[in-house]
Amino acid sequence: MPIIYWRALDRFRDIVATHPERAAVIHPDGKNRAGLPDYRQLTYAELDAWSDTVAEKFLAAGVTRGVRTIVLVRPGPEFYAILYGLFKIGAVPVVIDPGMGVFKMLRCLQAADAEAFVGVVEAQALRIVFRAYFRKVRVAVTVGRSWWQGPTLESWGRTPASALPERAPGPDDEPLLIAYTTGSTGPAKAVVLTHGNLSAMVEQVDDAREHVPPGTSLITAPVAGILELLLGSRCVLPPLIPSQVGATDPAHVVDAIQRFEVRTMFASPAVLIPLLRHLEQTGATLPTLQSIYSGGAPVRDWCIAGLRRVLPADAKVYSGYGATEALPMATIESRDLLGDLVTAAHHGQGVCVGKPALHVQARIVAITDDPLPDWTAVRARAAELAGSRGIGELVVSGPNVSTRYLWPQSANRVGKIADGDVIWHRTGDLAWIDDAGRIRFCGRKSQRLDTSAGPMFTVQVEQVFNTLDGVARTALVGLGERGAQRPVLCVELEPGADRAVVERELRGRRDEYDITKPVTEFLFHPRFPVDIRHNAKIGREKLTDWASKQLTGKGA
Repeated sequence: MPIIYWRALDRFRDIVATHPERAAVIHPDGKNRAGLPDYRQLTYAELDAWSDTVAEKFLAAGVTRGVRTIVLVRPGPEFYAILYGLFKIGAVPVVIDPGMGVFKMLRCLQAADAEAFVGVVEAQALRIVFRAYFRKVRVAVTVGRSWWQGPTLESWGRTPASALPERAPGPDDEPLLIAYTTGSTGPAKAVVLTHGNLSAMVEQVDDAREHVPPGTSLITAPVAGILELLLGSRCVLPPLIPSQVGATDPAHVVDAIQRFEVRTMFASPAVLIPLLRHLEQTGATLPTLQSIYSGGAPVRDWCIAGLRRVLPADAKVYSGYGATEALPMATIESRDLLGDLVTAAHHGQGVCVGKPALHVQARIVAITDDPLPDWTAVRARAAELAGSRGIGELVVSGPNVSTRYLWPQSANRVGKIADGDVIWHRTGDLAWIDDAGRIRFCGRKSQRLDTSAGPMFTVQVEQVFNTLDGVARTALVGLGERGAQRPVLCVELEPGADRAVVERELRGRRDEYDITKPVTEFLFHPRFPVDIRHNAKIGREKLTDWASKQLTGKGA
């Protein structure tokens, strides 16, 4: 097969040609006397040469077009050199969130059938100890000092011996990247992202920022760095633990933004909430910051409002909505969100996540766990939407939307809908679309309640209660058999809140809305279980077990 490359890398080569000495990746390297990170930088020309070297060495080892290559490397210059090197020869990186747990991760990686493995020392040790999971791996490269035979990334050097061979741009439907879902709201799945999918994401990111050159960007999500480098950004990487983004020190984030005059920031609420509190407590300012893009987990409206207060008046705060299979699906800027749309969410109309992103189409289908193989099956169930007040499962299609899973194959049967040449992705999210074309998110399909009074949707109900003083957050869970589930609201209090007062307010608020009246019990939990990575996605399944035990103990 001819050697191919990702066509979007033409953008990267143009930047290398016109701005070879521009910093591409600015990354931590030790600490200074003040205890703050020191940084080093890698220029665009250096990153280009390094990734050419990676491509050259992989080609020599037989890693070519379509060869799946596990990449378990911490975010840093090595990560981008490796990924760009693989993209330059049509090999397919396999990336996964290590925060899902070792054995869950091993099962996922086994399903990838990878022939190459590049990882830090700990990852290589895992590969050796659990070699049965990696039987097809024939090329292994260690990032860091190796205690066993085999090449290291350092031994490969950073300067290619010669120019890469002639290559052709890969077709849009060719796999470019395998990315695993986190498994925080369901089983982890291996998502096939094509050359066309990632190219569309670059265009959408550029469109979202209104085609304004990015300048310097602070990156806490690796995929954002992949895209930003194609737009000419100077990517600043603050110190963080990939599997525990919420542990990122906000003082380090502030220092990086101030030191490098960052204009754009990509971060999850796990980073933004501590950053907001730090800014409020210290009075630090971020005069250069012009835009924040939040993603990875829902960001609370009070956090968005707080950021607006502490940032420059003309700064923009975008709340992004997406999934591994479709990133982004929608975005909304704070000025559009705050006000009537937030008020509507607090009155039970669902959280507005904005209009579909550029070239993305969105529709609502009836709620079912059954496969919907084609649009004929969708139409056959259309009347069922009346029973759920027009709320149904959100499905999307578009050039950035993945059309298939590598694993498990069963996920394709229940997660995709064929519509002629178009494949719709079933998001597993419940929503409705208003007259202005905005998506109103109401909760996850897998977490819906089926009560004797009808269906109830977690986020839609929780938003009604989350505004009360003393309430940190709430989670609606259902106990019992579907069709007769008992709705119970779990409540996490703010520090110092009076439980009796809060419970009285909760009961009063419940009686104000038809969608909340079926709630029978309020249970107070000391600290909700959440996903490790984002510290934001509530573990409702664990809360359901806890609530059941609590009420059993009460004799309920």
